[in-house]
Amino acid sequence: MSAAVPSGPAPGGPTTLLVIAKEPLPGRVKTRLTPPYAPAEAALLAEAALTDTLRAVRAMPARRRVLVLDGRPGPWLPPGFEVLPQCAGGLDERLAAAFAACTGPTLLVGMDTPQLTPGLLAPALGPAGWQGCDAWFGPAADGGFWALGLAEPWQPGLLRGVPMSTATTGAEQRRRLVAAGLRVRDLPELLDVDTAADALRVAEAAPGSRFAAAVERLGRRVPAPREPVQEPSREPSWKPARAPLSPGGGGRPCRRAN
Repeated sequence: MSAAVPSGPAPGGPTTLLVIAKEPLPGRVKTRLTPPYAPAEAALLAEAALTDTLRAVRAMPARRRVLVLDGRPGPWLPPGFEVLPQCAGGLDERLAAAFAACTGPTLLVGMDTPQLTPGLLAPALGPAGWQGCDAWFGPAADGGFWALGLAEPWQPGLLRGVPMSTATTGAEQRRRLVAAGLRVRDLPELLDVDTAADALRVAEAAPGSRFAAAVERLGRRVPAPREPVQEPSREPSWKPARAPLSPGGGGRPCRRAN
């Protein structure tokens, strides 16, 4: 079972914690879960994942806890969080703007890893978290990243222009940090919830979480197997008509009159 979450926020620390998220509305979140989940069910899973993430962040030591939100807060938002709207633009622009709104050491996580626990981020949030360290990086199994921490968050050029949502996003982002001369420390790799198969694996990794309970309540879903693609026949569907033979019965075709 997952560890119990304290009823109140954890004591303060030197780091600002950011959670970037979308309001969990059907058709706007977790669209890759449909099918096999209906849009309303995908939104329910997104809300459970966001709730687990916010509860975990609330239990971590932080100077500020900020939800950078696309949409409006709902009853899933616990007390102790500031809410900032996401800016317009691509994800790289929105991440850069979120960091630019902060001062001092700042660490950002998303809403797609409900298996997040205070222990996973403890190395970055402890008293020695920023000693000899300029950046923390949490790689995701799909090639992205689930956590990014910067000792000096006002450097937007570290994020802008990084191609997002690709199999090399994480590698490019980490390369950008190293190329800037930052001393980077790594966090454990986690699996994002993008597909139904991901949801099952993450639920198993987070027993006792709201996300695991939601997956259990909806039932284990996997996409229906795709029908095998019928290979087209290499034989043409038509055959050229044979030219008529000459009246003499020989094998040479008649010449058509002009």
